Amino acid sequence: MKLLPLTPDGQTPVRVLTIAGTDSGGGAGIQADSRTMALCGVHACVAVAAVTVQNSVGVSGFHEIPPQIVADQVRAVVGDIGIGAAKTGMLASTAIIEAVAQVCGEVGIGRDGTIPLVVDPVAASMHGDPLLHEEALDAVRHTLMPLATVVTPNLDEVRLITGIDVTDDATARRAAEALHKLGPRWAIVKGGHLRSSAVSTDLLFDGDRFLEFTAPRIATGNDHGGGDTMAAAIACALANGYAVPDAVEFAKEWTRRCLEASYDLGAGHGPVSPLWRLRATAS
Repeated sequence: MKLLPLTPDGQTPVRVLTIAGTDSGGGAGIQADSRTMALCGVHACVAVAAVTVQNSVGVSGFHEIPPQIVADQVRAVVGDIGIGAAKTGMLASTAIIEAVAQVCGEVGIGRDGTIPLVVDPVAASMHGDPLLHEEALDAVRHTLMPLATVVTPNLDEVRLITGIDVTDDATARRAAEALHKLGPRWAIVKGGHLRSSAVSTDLLFDGDRFLEFTAPRIATGNDHGGGDTMAAAIACALANGYAVPDAVEFAKEWTRRCLEASYDLGAGHGPVSPLWRLRATAS
């Protein structure tokens, strides 16, 4: 796998903004995004949308940040520091989604702006704990997704958003078409949760063509934060000027290697590895 370029000492690196919730256990959310960005040679900026109470077992609660504060964090970062790409994660309420959509339009983030946007429509934790109010699903569909350069739902999120239960290639293609009709420039249907297959195939669709990205399935239960890691890696590649298919190819391999290096943490499943060794030993 070719790593993204590191910025020479003393020079300002590429910047990427994550708009998402925290993970007090450090496995997912803003923590996973920030680690991925740093190891991809990118300076991570954050707009905190929620603070979760969670560990390796599950999420026991969360506190939403006021929508205006979420939007103001985005304005503050883009107006001063500047960014090459952005991604969203946990946006728990309709009000937060609407505030994020409005500020993204103001500062040029999104499929029709100058700054690409990766939308990871987080609806629940890997343990099934809800991270999105039920009434906010319509806002995800009709307010957030039309802004996206690329959307990256897992199969549970695909089912919630489109009503399609992905079980094979045919239903994956139907789901990708349904997601694309909601407005993103590109839609990914990830195959990581399709456990019946020996390989993991992600399907990318732009309204005209389907592209497949396949890798051997990694036999591990330590996959907490895998979706965040992949979406963040896509954003890093886009910020470095990659086209969307090339960014997805990079992120797919990055995430696969993270899963290979995953580790136990706490009583539940552990997180994907942030690939410290890979970056530390790369020439």
